[in-house]
This record gives sequence, structure tokens and C-alpha cells, in this order.
Amino acid sequence: MTSSTIAAALPRATLLTMYERMVLIRDFEDRVKALVEGGIAFGAAHYYVGEEAVAVGVCTALRPDDWIASTHRGHGHCIAKGMAVAPMMAELYGKASGANRGKGGSMHITDVRVGMLGVNPIVGAGIPHAVGAALSAKVRGTGQVAVTFFGDGGSNIGACHEAINLAAVWNVPCVFVCENNGYAQSTPVEYSTAGEVWKRAAGYGLPGEKVDGQDVFAMYEATARAVERARAGAGPSLIEARTYRYYGHSAGDDGTAYRLASEIEAARARDCIARFRQEVIAADLLDAADLEAIDDQVAADVDEAVAAAEAAPFPAANELTTEVVAS
Repeated sequence: MTSSTIAAALPRATLLTMYERMVLIRDFEDRVKALVEGGIAFGAAHYYVGEEAVAVGVCTALRPDDWIASTHRGHGHCIAKGMAVAPMMAELYGKASGANRGKGGSMHITDVRVGMLGVNPIVGAGIPHAVGAALSAKVRGTGQVAVTFFGDGGSNIGACHEAINLAAVWNVPCVFVCENNGYAQSTPVEYSTAGEVWKRAAGYGLPGEKVDGQDVFAMYEATARAVERARAGAGPSLIEARTYRYYGHSAGDDGTAYRLASEIEAARARDCIARFRQEVIAADLLDAADLEAIDDQVAADVDEAVAAAEAAPFPAANELTTEVVAS
């Protein structure tokens, strides 16, 4: 189906939520970037700008009680799954009102109440977590599905192959989503990855699919098929989303040092948020006023999150060892 056909079949409320979450991810990340560049010390920050359609398309196809496992570039996944931005921003500031009470930072943000199993700083380490959650759902008979995100670099980690193999052997309700943005830090995918990631699914006896990660409707449709299959007991699937990050690998990385300006400009010309706006307006599914109202509300929400984070207290000294697990 075309993107317009998929969009036309979705409820108006769903379209509004899709747009709101993509814009919220974009605004949140751009604000974090501005704060970091203005001297606020957040530690490591990996921006998701440019890839919003992947997280939002995937999470729109999930139930509230389904789970996702994330990567080091996880802010977008958190927001797409329904996390509020105020505790996320407070976590970056290291404040007591943060999602992890200010003790985790960017790469540990977690909220199991919305099915967010956690941002994970170790490349590929979230993949086994999702398989474990999916096995739990199968054993308990809850009908839940687990989705794991990983990058093109993460696709080559041993844990990725081990986890997909076990998911296939155990026939668990898990969907593997490779966010192929073309670079493992600064290494182009053609120098690190043999073949196409989605084709590896055949080696495990699973369905695999390559999807335009800049098209939120295509991402939603592909994920909905995989989720329906998983929920019906037919097992896992692998989706490779071809996407692109606009900025460097992390806050300290100059993405223009290893990418041509023309390449970045070509990617921006296919911007997922701009495409969404054009498609829904052209099809008379939403109008510009609807989208502008969301733009304004999102900007206000991010402003409020920053103000609340700046005003919040730091954790008390006696909390230093609470919520810490010895290993």
C-alpha cells in the first residue's frame, strides 16, 4: 500500500499522535543539543534527529503494555513509547525528579510503566533484554510483544545473533528493528556490514523486510504486520529501517568530518516530519492549523520541561546507594 492509503485508514487521533510524537522528539533533541552547546553538562548525548519516523511508526503499532528495548540513542524511543519529557529532561540535569532520580543520565532512562525497558549504553545489549521480555510474555500467556531497536553497528554484535537465534528457537513474540542510519559511529555501513541486514532473517527461518525509515506510515505498516504475527504465536520478525541521523554520532562528534554536505542535504530533503505534513494535508486528513497547534503545544511542553528540570533539587546525599544493585 502507498503511504497515503495507509494514512487514510488510520483514525484522525492516531495521525495527530504520530505527528505530535515526531515533533516532540525533534524539539526535545534540538533543545538538548542547544543546552549542551550552551555549556550545560549532560554527559554523553546521542541525538535521534532525522530518525523520528522509525520509533514513532514502530511504537504506534504497539499496545501500551508491549515492551521496547533501546540503544544508546534512545530518547526518541522513550518519547515514542509514551514517556513524558519532563522526567527525561530532569534526568539529563541529574535532578531528583528525573526518570531514574537523576542517577542514570541519558543512556539509562527507563520507565517500565509505559513498557520502556531502558536506554542502553552498551551496543547491542538491549537485544537480549527484549528476547527475555518476549519469553516472559509467552510463558505467562499475556499476548504482549517485545520490540528491540539496534543500529547497523549493533547488528554485527555477537549478542544480536545469539538473541535472534534463541528467539527463533523459542518462537517468542519479538520484533527486531535495525535502525540502519548508514554509519557505525563514523564507519560507513559498507565498510562494516556484509550484505543487507534484513536478509539475515532467512538464516534463522524468519521473515525479514527492508523499509523506508523516513516514511512513518511504511514503518507503521511493516511493524503492524510483524506484531500481528508475533501476537498470533507465529514468532519473531526482522525489520531493517533505512534511515539517517542529521547530526554526529554524539554531542562531541562532528558529523561533517566524515560525511559530505551533499549527503546530509539529500537526507534532509526526505525529512520524515515534512513528508508527513505534506501527505496528510494533500489527502485532506489533517489541516495546517491542526499541525501548527501541535507545534506550539510541543514547544511549550519542552520549555516547561527545561524550567522544571532547572528548578528541581539534586538527589540527597543519602540516596547515593539506593536503587543500586550489586553485581
